Amino acid sequence: MPKHLPQVARSEAGSLPFSRVVEANGFVFLAGQVGDRPGEDGPVPGGIDAETRAMLDNVARLLRAVGLELADVVKATVYLREFEEFAAMNRVYREYFPAEPPARATVGVTRLAGEYRVEIDIVAAR
Repeated sequence: MPKHLPQVARSEAGSLPFSRVVEANGFVFLAGQVGDRPGEDGPVPGGIDAETRAMLDNVARLLRAVGLELADVVKATVYLREFEEFAAMNRVYREYFPAEPPARATVGVTRLAGEYRVEIDIVAAR
Protein backbone atom coordinates (compact mmCIF):
# COMPACT_ATOMS: atom_id res chain seq x y z
CA MET A 1 0.00 0.00 0.00
CA PRO A 2 1.38 3.47 -0.87
CA LYS A 3 2.53 5.59 2.02
CA HIS A 4 2.25 9.37 1.68
CA LEU A 5 5.23 10.72 3.57
CA PRO A 6 3.85 13.33 5.99
CA GLN A 7 6.88 15.63 6.08
CA VAL A 8 6.55 16.41 2.36
CA ALA A 9 3.32 14.76 1.24
CA ARG A 10 1.11 17.67 0.20
CA SER A 11 1.80 19.86 -2.78
CA GLU A 12 3.12 23.28 -1.75
CA ALA A 13 0.23 24.88 -3.57
CA GLY A 14 -2.02 22.88 -1.26
CA SER A 15 -4.97 22.80 -3.61
CA LEU A 16 -3.32 20.73 -6.33
CA PRO A 17 -4.46 17.09 -6.43
CA PHE A 18 -1.14 15.28 -5.96
CA SER A 19 1.30 14.18 -3.30
CA ARG A 20 4.88 15.38 -3.58
CA VAL A 21 6.41 12.17 -2.22
CA VAL A 22 4.94 8.67 -1.99
CA GLU A 23 6.64 5.47 -0.83
CA ALA A 24 5.61 2.00 -2.00
CA ASN A 25 7.39 -1.37 -1.94
CA GLY A 26 10.75 0.11 -1.02
CA PHE A 27 10.65 2.83 -3.68
CA VAL A 28 10.17 6.55 -3.14
CA PHE A 29 8.46 8.51 -5.92
CA LEU A 30 8.91 12.27 -6.21
CA ALA A 31 6.34 14.21 -8.18
CA GLY A 32 7.66 16.55 -10.84
CA GLN A 33 10.14 19.09 -9.53
CA VAL A 34 10.94 22.37 -11.21
CA GLY A 35 13.64 25.00 -10.89
CA ASP A 36 12.20 27.32 -8.29
CA ARG A 37 13.22 28.39 -4.82
CA PRO A 38 11.12 27.02 -1.96
CA GLY A 39 8.44 29.52 -1.02
CA GLU A 40 8.78 31.54 -4.23
CA ASP A 41 6.73 31.42 -7.40
CA GLY A 42 8.19 30.96 -10.85
CA PRO A 43 11.52 29.77 -12.19
CA VAL A 44 14.81 31.06 -10.84
CA PRO A 45 16.43 33.60 -13.16
CA GLY A 46 19.49 32.63 -15.18
CA GLY A 47 18.22 30.28 -17.89
CA ILE A 48 18.46 26.53 -18.19
CA ASP A 49 21.66 26.15 -16.12
CA ALA A 50 20.25 27.96 -13.08
CA GLU A 51 16.87 26.29 -13.45
CA THR A 52 18.36 22.80 -13.72
CA ARG A 53 20.53 23.44 -10.66
CA ALA A 54 17.57 24.72 -8.61
CA MET A 55 15.44 21.77 -9.77
CA LEU A 56 18.05 19.23 -8.67
CA ASP A 57 18.61 21.10 -5.39
CA ASN A 58 14.86 20.71 -4.78
CA VAL A 59 15.11 16.98 -5.51
CA ALA A 60 18.03 16.62 -3.09
CA ARG A 61 16.15 18.57 -0.39
CA LEU A 62 13.06 16.35 -0.69
CA LEU A 63 15.15 13.19 -0.65
CA ARG A 64 17.01 14.33 2.48
CA ALA A 65 13.64 15.06 4.15
CA VAL A 66 12.77 11.36 3.83
CA GLY A 67 16.23 10.03 4.70
CA LEU A 68 17.59 9.48 1.19
CA GLU A 69 20.27 10.99 -1.04
CA LEU A 70 20.80 11.58 -4.74
CA ALA A 71 22.83 8.34 -4.80
CA ASP A 72 19.56 6.49 -4.02
CA VAL A 73 17.92 7.68 -7.26
CA VAL A 74 17.36 4.78 -9.68
CA LYS A 75 15.20 6.43 -12.37
CA ALA A 76 14.60 9.97 -13.61
CA THR A 77 12.43 11.43 -16.31
CA VAL A 78 13.40 14.90 -17.53
CA TYR A 79 10.98 17.09 -19.47
CA LEU A 80 12.56 19.85 -21.57
CA ARG A 81 10.59 22.66 -23.15
CA GLU A 82 13.43 23.49 -25.56
CA PHE A 83 15.28 20.38 -26.65
CA GLU A 84 18.10 22.60 -27.91
CA GLU A 85 18.96 23.01 -24.21
CA PHE A 86 19.63 19.27 -23.80
CA ALA A 87 23.43 19.65 -23.69
CA ALA A 88 23.31 22.53 -21.21
CA MET A 89 20.90 20.63 -18.95
CA ASN A 90 23.18 17.57 -19.12
CA ARG A 91 26.25 19.57 -18.03
CA VAL A 92 24.48 20.57 -14.80
CA TYR A 93 22.80 17.16 -14.36
CA ARG A 94 26.24 15.50 -14.51
CA GLU A 95 27.38 17.61 -11.51
CA TYR A 96 24.63 16.03 -9.40
CA PHE A 97 25.07 12.50 -10.76
CA PRO A 98 28.82 12.32 -11.56
CA ALA A 99 29.25 8.54 -11.34
CA GLU A 100 26.78 5.75 -11.98
CA PRO A 101 23.85 8.04 -12.85
CA PRO A 102 20.31 6.68 -12.63
CA ALA A 103 18.43 5.34 -15.62
CA ARG A 104 16.84 8.29 -17.38
CA ALA A 105 14.47 9.31 -20.12
CA THR A 106 14.45 12.83 -21.52
CA VAL A 107 11.35 14.06 -23.28
CA GLY A 108 10.84 17.21 -25.31
CA VAL A 109 7.55 18.91 -24.49
CA THR A 110 5.82 21.97 -25.85
CA ARG A 111 4.75 23.32 -22.48
CA LEU A 112 5.38 22.95 -18.76
CA ALA A 113 3.44 24.48 -15.89
CA GLY A 114 4.26 28.14 -15.43
CA GLU A 115 7.21 29.42 -17.41
CA TYR A 116 9.53 26.57 -16.46
CA ARG A 117 12.05 25.25 -18.98
CA VAL A 118 12.71 21.89 -17.29
CA GLU A 119 10.98 19.48 -14.92
CA ILE A 120 12.03 16.13 -13.48
CA ASP A 121 10.33 13.26 -11.71
CA ILE A 122 12.31 10.78 -9.67
CA VAL A 123 12.18 7.23 -8.38
CA ALA A 124 14.56 6.36 -5.55
CA ALA A 125 15.16 3.06 -3.78
CA ARG A 126 15.20 2.79 -0.03
